[in-house]
Amino acid sequence: MHVHSKYSLKCGTLEPEDIIKHAVKKGLNGIAVTDHNTIKGGLEAKKHETELFKVIVGCELNTTHGEIIGLFLTEEIKSKEINEAIEEIHSQGGLVIIPHPFDKFRKSSIGDLDGYVKKIDAIEAFNARCILDNSNKEALEYAKKHKIPVTAGSDAHYASEIGLAGIYASSDSKNGILNNDFRIFHSRSSLLNHLKTKTSKLLKSFDL
Repeated sequence: MHVHSKYSLKCGTLEPEDIIKHAVKKGLNGIAVTDHNTIKGGLEAKKHETELFKVIVGCELNTTHGEIIGLFLTEEIKSKEINEAIEEIHSQGGLVIIPHPFDKFRKSSIGDLDGYVKKIDAIEAFNARCILDNSNKEALEYAKKHKIPVTAGSDAHYASEIGLAGIYASSDSKNGILNNDFRIFHSRSSLLNHLKTKTSKLLKSFDL
């Protein structure tokens, strides 16, 4: 439910078609491609969708209040103001997911959810790239307290990370999330993957 392609310009490496090939090898029935600030990767991956393998077009958007994920999108999200971005996602019939909300090692974490709790559709209660277990546990506890569905995602930037976390849905994934009719699976990514991504971002920021 949280995969990055080469269209995540500062940190992505994977071709959308290759993401699907790796996901199929891992035994998955679908993925959500959620590149930073664009749906281009999801749209490219969607071209390779089959009857047996579904692709959700998504975007991990950096807003004025931290990152949010939009799923089931058809158009780019134009606004970076969080309330307007949420409205844009919902106007497309999409779902708003809050990724790694309490990860203290990411400036992009949304942190204070209280002002938006009634506007979101789910919280990512397990992110395979969260360094500390406490951040995932805090997300799960917050979701339970406010009776919000939870999802899980690998936050994959490399092929080896695809399939580390996700959901089992008994119905289609969209209705499964809305009706809280699913369960999550999860395992941790290697810290080395996180460090590789940080290094890649740093090098690209210097145009090396």
